[in-house]
Amino acid sequence: MTKRTKKAGIVGKYGTRYGASLRKQIKKMEVSQHAKYFCEFCGKALYIAHFIVLHIGHFIFSLLCLMRRRLAQFAVKRKAVGIWGCKDCGKVKAGGAYTLNTASAVTVRSTIRRLREQTES
Repeated sequence: MTKRTKKAGIVGKYGTRYGASLRKQIKKMEVSQHAKYFCEFCGKALYIAHFIVLHIGHFIFSLLCLMRRRLAQFAVKRKAVGIWGCKDCGKVKAGGAYTLNTASAVTVRSTIRRLREQTES
């Protein structure tokens, strides 16, 4: 049997090379780039939550809204640097190199939404 890593995780392949702090930085990047993300276009979680609410009742709706990302089928994976694609609906989205949404993109999106709400009201 092969030797397992205790806390190194995905960067265990580097062994003792490159230093601990660099391996920690790389671990954060590699874990986020290999993770699957929630697709905003297909929104399977919304359909799952709606289906369960119809069968259980209105009381549990607030709990399901909190848990809907856990019920979701995470289907967005990284195709190349900055290109993310959904396996189910086939939509392709531009994002960050290691994460689907960058911090600057999130702030821009919230600013645009706030300005849109100000102009509408």
